[in-house]
Amino acid sequence: MGIKLYGVPQSTCTRRVALIAKECNIPYEVVAIDFMAGDHKQAAYKTHQPFGQVPYIVDEDGFELYESRAIARYLATKGSGTKLIPTEPKAYAKFEQAASVEYSQFDPYASGIANEKLFKSYRGETTNEDHLKELISSLEGKLEGYEAILGKQKYLAGNEVTLADLSHLPYGSMVFEHLKVIDLTKYPNVHRWWSEITSRPSWLAVKNGA
Repeated sequence: MGIKLYGVPQSTCTRRVALIAKECNIPYEVVAIDFMAGDHKQAAYKTHQPFGQVPYIVDEDGFELYESRAIARYLATKGSGTKLIPTEPKAYAKFEQAASVEYSQFDPYASGIANEKLFKSYRGETTNEDHLKELISSLEGKLEGYEAILGKQKYLAGNEVTLADLSHLPYGSMVFEHLKVIDLTKYPNVHRWWSEITSRPSWLAVKNGA
């Protein structure tokens, strides 16, 4: 049994959920949504995900949840395997800080680069090169902050991997590996951290599709 994961197997957010399910030893079944046909915008789908986005999950007892980061937190507290969310108050506060960094200092720029460089072409739109350059420059500036953090500790929340680190993988792999718009060797601590998290078996299992 396990959870049912409704989404697009290659999408960043679907793979974020699959990654954490793998990390936490939670079995899942992907129920593929035909994104190009607009299945996610149909009324029946929106009864489960009111914003018409992917993914959402249905647990064995019928419990439903959407938003990939919320799902990831749920799975991290539910599963076995790696303890991705600390419970000691100060360690938890550091985790929340790191999670906020991923959400506010990384994702807007990484997802924006992916949109300009890749997703727009899928929609038949033209890349705004000036905006793309701004996004890349902004992300490079943010990586200087990451470099400082990771020069003092192994991971973003301390010396143990957390959900905050792993949440970077779907969009980070697009920006750093697929699109190759930023050279991580300019940031040796970030490069070391990135090499470590991208080598985890959970990510290798889902990097090309949930």
